[in-house]
Amino acid sequence: MRKNLFRAFLIGSLASASTLPARADELADFYKANPITIVVGFGVGGGYDVYSRTLTRHMGKHMPGAPNALVRNMPGAGSMAAANYIYNNAPKDGTQFATFSRSIPTQPLFDKTGVQFDALKLNWIGSPASEVSVVFSPVEKKFRTIDDLRARPMTVPASGLGADSAVYPFVINALLGTKMKVVTGYQGSGDFMLAIERGEVDGMGGSSISTLRSTRPQWLKENKIDIILQIALRKHPDYPDAPLALDFLTDPSDRKVMELIFSRQEIAFPYAAPPGIPADRLAALRKGFADTLRDPAFVQEATKMGLEVSPVSGEEVLKLLTSAYSTSSDLVERARQAVTQKP
Repeated sequence: MRKNLFRAFLIGSLASASTLPARADELADFYKANPITIVVGFGVGGGYDVYSRTLTRHMGKHMPGAPNALVRNMPGAGSMAAANYIYNNAPKDGTQFATFSRSIPTQPLFDKTGVQFDALKLNWIGSPASEVSVVFSPVEKKFRTIDDLRARPMTVPASGLGADSAVYPFVINALLGTKMKVVTGYQGSGDFMLAIERGEVDGMGGSSISTLRSTRPQWLKENKIDIILQIALRKHPDYPDAPLALDFLTDPSDRKVMELIFSRQEIAFPYAAPPGIPADRLAALRKGFADTLRDPAFVQEATKMGLEVSPVSGEEVLKLLTSAYSTSSDLVERARQAVTQKP
């Protein structure tokens, strides 16, 4: 009897093992015949586009079948169009995934206008980096500490009321009692830096460190600016002496509100695939993405371009979003009011 049971177990195990190469071959054959498309929710040349085009030059060799990879730009509604597309209309076969603004995954918590996706049902691939933004000012403006920001107004530029460049100073004003004055109408980081150089504004209410390093590295190297606050859930390791905005909060509910809003910094450049794609293809995309971010050739190219590489896995993105969506309704309402302040 025992011999018969052992023989049956052995035959079953061998049969199961024999299917593994066949499945691997099927996966390789599929991707060999079908290129990968990364849908980018912005136009050409911005940070999300640059990260994606850099990924396409390396990711194919880390995927079964070594497929070609390409970018499809789909700007619209602050990148909401790309999120809606990947959730509802993209092929659910593992050939497409998308990237969109870091604010999009939690947008339904604050305003569901135009939202046609469920963030917790997207298949998260990961992010090439987490992000730390900073409040800073040229040294001659003499805004050096949070007390200076509380004592007198500091004018800062923003592209629009819903952009991080406006949202972050609104939140800090609401929760830390600062007096940053937001001026909208600027086109982006290039305009922001020029406005600072021309003296039109007093500094920035939230600019990523990677943007500073890639566009104005001399400001940091020559100590031409004072970094007043860091905007993130944790400090950037290269700037341990600059205080974290969160550290000035003593009320636990205030801290939870700020954490909810600033959690988007942890998933700075999120990538997601549609719901319902085959499990083996999702696993291949996640592994290919992660392996690409560890590829020395990718890291070298990204570093030369001033791109941060501090990978966040798809599982980590989902965990962070699951926590955000479990926030109590009263705290979400407080966060919504802070985010939607007017200048």
